[in-house]
Amino acid sequence: MRWWIPNALTVLRLFAAPCVPVMFLYFHRPAADWLALALFVLASVTDWVDGYLARLWGQESKFGAMLDPIADKAMVVIALVVITGYSGMNPWLILPVTVILFREVFVSGLREFLGHKAGLLKVTKLAKWKTTAQMLAIAELFLGTGLGYVADRGQQAAHWSASWATQFGLVLIWIAAALTLLTGIDYFVKALPHLRSEVKS
Repeated sequence: MRWWIPNALTVLRLFAAPCVPVMFLYFHRPAADWLALALFVLASVTDWVDGYLARLWGQESKFGAMLDPIADKAMVVIALVVITGYSGMNPWLILPVTVILFREVFVSGLREFLGHKAGLLKVTKLAKWKTTAQMLAIAELFLGTGLGYVADRGQQAAHWSASWATQFGLVLIWIAAALTLLTGIDYFVKALPHLRSEVKS
């Protein structure tokens, strides 16, 4: 039974990702913002819990190692698309989001190209910090969009909180984008010798 718990949490996180935009289809704002925020935070927590339990019980598996980054990427990419849409296409948000999305696609393509050598691009500590920064930024930005919607409905008390939440979220997403770019460069440098050998052959 223990073997299934970490993997089950990872699978649940994967299926939670598309449920974030669904909140905006079936609930009115700002309730949709709060539900999306709660779902995203809960799913983010499972990212730490499943890894901790797998290490604690010695239940780390190839399945979990494969699925965990996929679930993380699905959560981050889908949430960023939703936030970008509801933020009014803020240019200060679009640029770091573009960096993050490009890196995720690029690294996934590298792993696909390397095939059986994809193990060279194992998740590093910096990549884990990158994911943590992304999740914190997204949670803060969801808070900002929710408070911003409340403020736009005429509740003046929410203006200050919305502004600070959004600004803090933007700072975090730029930090996350910088870490994301660094990890992308790191993976590319590691893969470069093998890419050269593949081209020569």
